[in-house]
This record gives sequence, structure tokens and C-alpha cells, in this order.
Amino acid sequence: MATESQLFQNNSVKDLLGKYEGIWSTYHAQGLLGWDLEVYMPEKGARSRGVALAQLALMAQKMTIELKPLLAEVEKATGLTDEEMGVARVLKRDLNYFEKIPPRLIEDIQRTSTEATVVWRSARKNSDFNAFRPYLDKIVALKREEADKLGYEKHPYDALLDQFEEGLTVEDADRVFSKLIPELRRIFEKVVASGRFVGVPALESQAYDPEAMKRVNAKLVELLGMPMDRFRMDVSTHPFTSGTSMDDVRITTRYEGKDFRGTMYSTVHECGHAIYGLQVGQNLAYTPIERGASLGVHESQSRFWENAVGRSREFIHHVMPTLKENLPFLEPYTEERVYNYFNSVKASKIRVEADELTYNFHIALRYDIEKRLISGDISASDLPSLWNDTLDKYLGIRPENDAEGVLQDIHWSGASIGYFPTYSMGNVLVGVIWKALGGSGPLAGMVERGEFVQLREWLQQKIHRFGATYAPKELLRRSFGTGYDPEPLVAYLEGKYLT
Repeated sequence: MATESQLFQNNSVKDLLGKYEGIWSTYHAQGLLGWDLEVYMPEKGARSRGVALAQLALMAQKMTIELKPLLAEVEKATGLTDEEMGVARVLKRDLNYFEKIPPRLIEDIQRTSTEATVVWRSARKNSDFNAFRPYLDKIVALKREEADKLGYEKHPYDALLDQFEEGLTVEDADRVFSKLIPELRRIFEKVVASGRFVGVPALESQAYDPEAMKRVNAKLVELLGMPMDRFRMDVSTHPFTSGTSMDDVRITTRYEGKDFRGTMYSTVHECGHAIYGLQVGQNLAYTPIERGASLGVHESQSRFWENAVGRSREFIHHVMPTLKENLPFLEPYTEERVYNYFNSVKASKIRVEADELTYNFHIALRYDIEKRLISGDISASDLPSLWNDTLDKYLGIRPENDAEGVLQDIHWSGASIGYFPTYSMGNVLVGVIWKALGGSGPLAGMVERGEFVQLREWLQQKIHRFGATYAPKELLRRSFGTGYDPEPLVAYLEGKYLT
């Protein structure tokens, strides 16, 4: 168990970790119940599932607060290892949250979000924002209250950002988006004007057999070396990854019946998340730092595998035989045409279908909306028109209905306000990783040679093995000597799409 690890020798830390295993177990149960909520649970089970998840959250809160005396002893200690200091830092953050957020609010958020998730599914299916709006109103009110109780220095949204990306502030995010969005607009306009990367419309509308794509996805999982005794893949409305432990990591994908790259790259994307969870150092098991450093760092892993690796010519060369074997309609298409299909650049209404060049416009839109919702500058009733106007400003297109617009993502129904900016922070870190690997040439060589094991090992040494030992900004400084710097991402995209 965790207390037997050579990394944890301080007696107070050992005592703390011994007590923490009960808390770890509640998170393990919450992970399984949350996974089942999305994959197998019947709709009528939402209310009772909400009660169960709320009670587990309250149990975790109570047990964490009980650790306060032990944590105080650890904080007095000297000569702690980095891992021991990481345990203290993460638990202090958890304790701060649970001490400031009353049980009533935790329970209210959990119950409301569980019910809202089921309502969102129906509202999205029927393209009916008004059916979901009362739940979103309540969720926003609850998250404003959460931000107030957590406290902040400059902006209430800072308190929520910090829950998903430790140390990230509105000031940090504004700095990234203010540099990134103009550069992406410049590249996007040049790509559109050049007529390159226009895609293959026939493939974008081509129907596929879901069973055939299940075979393709199984081959992708095999190619990426996913350990099937510690990993599984299922189907859900919105693809996600759930890591209940480092030896039980689960992903989902979805099959929409046409435009096969959607399910294919959802699978590669979620495998990137799973690889991170599977490669955390085994000696961190059952501890508070078994988790990833942050959602932004996690997203960098999924987007790296999906885009920098998965959409490369070299990767496509690896998978073309499998694609042609299972998708007969690809017979007349060359690798170059399939490459253009996978890397086409166009204004998209749907975030999860957006190409890597325009994806961050979608996040900037959501970031601005969330920031203004939490500050009280706008309300939920403003969202459909604000959403459509902002997307028009960024990409020159307008959603035709709520399902294509404000209802397309699950995050707000789950009360995950503050989550979206981590997607762009993750994309920015893809550029940092790409630069650290030496740029496009060395990475292309590794992919061409099928050195996926070596690539996983490199990422494990730089990022995965540490778990949450270091806060994200410290991890980036130690491993890459930088922070959330958008310039390498711009260079990567420029090289790919303009050179």
C-alpha cells in the first residue's frame, strides 16, 4: 500500500496516508458511479444516483476535515521528500475546499448537477435550451456561492479556475488568449485564402457501419499499446475518460454514423488521457498525488496524441491498411486525400468536431461566457444569442439551433464551470512538448518508426510519473523550463498549415 513506499518515510506522512485510504476509497466509488451514470445507468436512476454521489462527497469532506491535525504535524516537519511535500500541498487544497464549502452546498451541487446531466441529454436531443435553462441558472448561482466561499483576490472566476488548474487565474488566461487568438486568426485566414486543407466533403458526409468502426478503434487501441488488463473502452453520449485507479482506467467513444474521423479521433484523444493515468508512478498508488497534475496537463496529453501524433502523415500511414480493410468506401482514396480529410480546416459549429487550428476559438468563446456568468455581467437567458454572436465574430458562422450551439457540451450540466479554459492550456502545452521533442522532424521520425512505446516512456519521464507531486506551473518549469507559453503552439501550427 501507499504507506509502504520508499518515497514516504516521515512517520507523520505515513499516518496521514494510512487515514487517506478511506478517502481514496470514496473517490474510487464516485468514479465508478459517475462512469456508470454516463454509460449504463437508466434515466430514471438519476435521482437516487444523485443522492448516493452526494453522500459519498459528504463522506470525503468529513474524513478530509478529520485529517487536519495530522496535516498540521506534517507541515511542521523538515526534510520532507518532494512527494511528501506534494501530499501535504494537495491535501491542504482539499482541506481548504472542504472547510470553506459547507456540506449543504456540496450536496446541493452534486444533486443538482446529477439531475441536470439527465435533463441536458434530453434538451440537447430536442434542441431545447429553455428546458435546461432553470438548471443552469441554479448551477451558476451555486458556483457563484462556491467562489465567494473559497475566496479570491481579483476575480470570482479565479476561485473556480483554480479548482481545475491549480494556480491559474483570469490574468493568466487573458494573457494566453490575447496572444493566441490573434495569431490563430492570422493563420486561419491564410489557410482559407490558400485553398489548402479544404477537406474531402464526400468523406465528411459518408455513412459508416458502427461495427466496422468498432474494429478500427480496437486496432487503434492496440497500436497505441493500451494494456487491456488495466483499460477498457465503452460508448457514451459524450466521450470521456474515467480513472478510478491507476490499474482501472476507462474511456468512452461515440458512433454517430457518419464522418468516421469523429469516433476515430475521440478514441485516440481519450487514449491520451488514459496513458497519463496508467503511467503515474506505481509508488504513488492510494495517495492524494496519484492523480494528474491538472486538467490542463491532462488535456495536453490527449491533444498531443490526437493531433501531433494521430493526425500526422506518418500515423495515417500506419492505420491506412486497417481503415481500407474495414471501410470499403475508402478504396479509391489515397493517403494524401485521407490526410487532408483528417486535417481539413474550416469553421465548425461543434467544438468536438473542430480542427486543431480553430479549436481554441471555441474555448475562448466559452471562457468569456463563463467569466461573465460568474461575475454577474450576464445571465443564462443571454447565452443562446451571445453564443451565436460570438461564434459569428470568431469564425463567421452561426448555429442553426441550440443543439449546435449552447447545448452541445455536457460540462455545465455537471457544474464544471472553470473547466473549459484547461482545454486551451492543454493545447498550449502541446506546443511546449512538441518543442521539447525537437519539433516536427524528430517527432515524425518516432511516429514513422512506430516508436509509440518510446514516446510513452518519454512522456512518463517528463510528466506522468510525478502524478500531482508538483503544481502544474512548477511541473512545467522543472520539465520544460517554461510556463503556459503559446508561441511554440503557434510555431507548430504555422509549420503544419503554412509551410
